[in-house]
Amino acid sequence: MPKTLFKLDLSKTMEEQAHPGHNRWHPDIPAAFAVDPGTAFRMDCKEWTDGQIKNNDDPTDIRKANLERVHVLSGPVYVNGAEPGDLLVVDILDVGVHQGYEWGFNGIFAKENGGSFLVDHYPEAQKSIWDFEGIYTTSRHVPGVKFAGIVHPGLIGVAPSMELLQKWNKREEELKATNPDRTPPLANLPTPESAVLGTLKGEDFDRVAAEGARTVPPRENGGNCDIKNLSKGSRIFFPVFVDGAKLSVGDLHFSQGDGEITFCGGIEMSGWIDLKVDVIKGGMAKYMIKDNPVFKPGPVDPLYSDFLVFEGVSVDEKDGKQHYMDANTAFRRACLNAIEYLKTQGFTGEQAYMLLSSAPVEGRVAGIVDIPNACCTVAIPTQIFDKDITPK
Repeated sequence: MPKTLFKLDLSKTMEEQAHPGHNRWHPDIPAAFAVDPGTAFRMDCKEWTDGQIKNNDDPTDIRKANLERVHVLSGPVYVNGAEPGDLLVVDILDVGVHQGYEWGFNGIFAKENGGSFLVDHYPEAQKSIWDFEGIYTTSRHVPGVKFAGIVHPGLIGVAPSMELLQKWNKREEELKATNPDRTPPLANLPTPESAVLGTLKGEDFDRVAAEGARTVPPRENGGNCDIKNLSKGSRIFFPVFVDGAKLSVGDLHFSQGDGEITFCGGIEMSGWIDLKVDVIKGGMAKYMIKDNPVFKPGPVDPLYSDFLVFEGVSVDEKDGKQHYMDANTAFRRACLNAIEYLKTQGFTGEQAYMLLSSAPVEGRVAGIVDIPNACCTVAIPTQIFDKDITPK
């Protein structure tokens, strides 16, 4: 077992830890520890809201969650010898649940506090609690299903350079300015509220808190990509933008459907992750991996072979407006079609929505060349249900 180099007391908030992690991206956040290339190590991780969501039946904590403090990340890890222009190679050796924390949650976030992919159809907060038993999970809030999870980090990435950070902030400010009063907002801009920045204090803390990018979206450094197949056995190649790379990880999921569509869409959990790091010198130029990471999926995947697949095309569900090759609209239609079908099987719309976001559901861009309609699909494994859900 690798040595735990980032240890947390899960009963305490991130800033109360002996060595806090962070919830912003900035090159000046100090590293928590350093390792040599070739080193394997373990890191504890808190669930992304830092303990705000409780194991109960009341969604008030989802409705009132402070989203300024997410995601609380473990790290950064300084990798000795890594320099800008290199590739950081990260192997996910294992991911697991801490004893005493064998549960997680999924949530639909309210329109005025985060929203979700189907926010106009499901604007109110809701949550489901999922209990873990080995590789399987069930929920008292979504009865009649049981499935194997594919545990993975929803968020893993490296620190941006100052130049890259300024690029992020500029383009997201410009986007938000196109509709500054939109609910939910078009982008989450830097804010010092509830910032956690490792061991920074005083003026350095204030400066970084004002400049640091929120961890909400994926970007060139990786970040919150929420890729369910980025699980144990995966290998990731990250572009390096700062000395030491400064790798961070968090937002662990027990399971997730492609798209993580309820926003808090995987089954969020606290746990641990074992990583191994290495460096390819000059790898960014050599392999032309400059703008986003590349990864190889691991061999671990729930063995489901029978699916019910729902299609969607780029025609708006509200007014029938034709969109041109709009995969976002097509995927939304596929999700809505799946939800409407699951409602005929005894689920509420909210239960079906959370199930699509939590279970190992496969999302695909099926066709993106046949004008004017893109076609997307959502495939639900039928073996997760305690009854046959196929049409008869």
